[in-house]
Amino acid sequence: MTDFPRKPKYSATRRLHLKSKLLKKAASMLVAESERKKQEKERVVSECFPPLKLSGLSVQELQDLCKELHRKIDVVDEARYDLEVKVSKNDTEIQTLNQKVIGLKGAKRPNLKRVKKSTDDMLGACTDTTKLMKSDFKANLKTVKKDEEKKEEVTDWRKNVEAMSGMEGRKKLFNAGQ
Repeated sequence: MTDFPRKPKYSATRRLHLKSKLLKKAASMLVAESERKKQEKERVVSECFPPLKLSGLSVQELQDLCKELHRKIDVVDEARYDLEVKVSKNDTEIQTLNQKVIGLKGAKRPNLKRVKKSTDDMLGACTDTTKLMKSDFKANLKTVKKDEEKKEEVTDWRKNVEAMSGMEGRKKLFNAGQ
């Protein structure tokens, strides 16, 4: 056994010619299949729903025909709605079962979120110089110190109780409330 690459049976032009022929054949088969489906659909519709004969009908008969058609439409709409509900339930069930299967395999796929990136971020991924510039920019910023909030002095609670007792304490509370 040698490690030389195998020589292809057909030349590149021959393969290209065969590929183009296959594509033409597939295209013609697709057209024929779509035409066949169209004819089948027309045949089924003509069998299930014969053309209406409206000539020679009185007004009352036309109204009865319209009412009957409306009833048939309602039945079909109900069936369509029921099928849509079944399909949506089946889709959710399939989705939950797929998640369970993935969970049983042990490999959890995280839900990916779309992330918007600015041009600076995209350029930063390409070059490291922008990262250096960002770090320099952060180093040159001024730091702002917040003023410390004044803390109340802790006093003895017994003195506070004695000060608030009696009428003087109630007067202070009344004045403080205004």
